[in-house]
Amino acid sequence: MALGATIHRFELALADSDRGVYENLELRVARHPSESNAFLLVRVLAYCLEYREGIAFSKAGVSDVEEPAISISDLTGRRLAWIEVGAPSADRLHRAAKATEVVKLYTDRRLDMLRPAWIGERIHRSDEIRVIAFPQAFLRALETKLDRNVRWDVSIGDGHLYVTAGGASFDMAIEPAPLLESS
Repeated sequence: MALGATIHRFELALADSDRGVYENLELRVARHPSESNAFLLVRVLAYCLEYREGIAFSKAGVSDVEEPAISISDLTGRRLAWIEVGAPSADRLHRAAKATEVVKLYTDRRLDMLRPAWIGERIHRSDEIRVIAFPQAFLRALETKLDRNVRWDVSIGDGHLYVTAGGASFDMAIEPAPLLESS
C-alpha cells in the first residue's frame, strides 16, 4: 500500500518591507512521502519570498515533472515566473527558461555541490537564473518547529529573512547567487 501525502497547515503573518507586502496567509501544503522536511520548508519559504498576486503551488505537488514547484501567473493564465525548489536537472532548468521569462531556484543544498551537474549543459538564459540556497543550520533549527499545524511570523527586510515560530526566532541572509559561476 502506497503512503499518502501529509497535509501541513501554515498560518503565516508575512511582512516583506523590501517589497511592501503585508499579508496573512493560510496555506495547506501537501508533503509527498519522498519529500524531506527541509524541502517542504524551502517550498513554503520560497512561496513567502516570491508572494504576489497569481502565485500558486503546483497542482500535482513535487511529483509533477512538467510544472514548477511554484508558479506566478497573470489574470489571463500566462506564467510570469517559474520557481524551482531543490536540485533540478539542467534539462528542467533549460525548459523552464525557454517557457517563462523569470526562473528562480530555491534549494536546501549547497550551490557548490549542485553546479557540477549543470556545467557544460545547455541551459537557456542560465546567466539570468538566480539561486537562493538556504543554510542547513537554518533549516535544521526551523525543522524543530515544524508540525502539522503551524503559526509563523515571516519577515523580510534589508536582505534578511526572519521567522518566528513557537517562541523562537530564526534568521538568514537572502543572498541570490548566479546559477553558474562566471569564468
